[in-house]
Amino acid sequence: MSHQRIRSGGEFEPKAGYCRAVVTEDGWVHVAGTVGVDHATGHLPDDVTEQCANALRIIAVALEQAGARMADVVRVHYILPERADFEPCWPQLRAAFGDAPPAATMIQAGLLDAAMKIEIEVTAKIPAQG
Repeated sequence: MSHQRIRSGGEFEPKAGYCRAVVTEDGWVHVAGTVGVDHATGHLPDDVTEQCANALRIIAVALEQAGARMADVVRVHYILPERADFEPCWPQLRAAFGDAPPAATMIQAGLLDAAMKIEIEVTAKIPAQG
């Protein structure tokens, strides 16, 4: 079985030995935990909502490269060091997933860098062609 591996150019991918997403032969897309670092500039905004927006953009690009969309996401994990930072992100999350909200879990845990305020991991299913 071969898998399609999608890289986003994030600095941690080669350092930690992972890729942004893996697409399985049966159409599942597993997107790695994604933080809000702008890969083009290396900039991490101070604000959790800006970090959330960046993470969602990175995830959307990975899904597009896999042949899926945000509406195809079936499961999402949100990891935040501070649970109070979660609610300010809700409007963006509702907008990102629209009328197809996935099953979701919010986990409070430390992230790789203390400046990181949110990490988002998703699983999607590529729609059947036909």
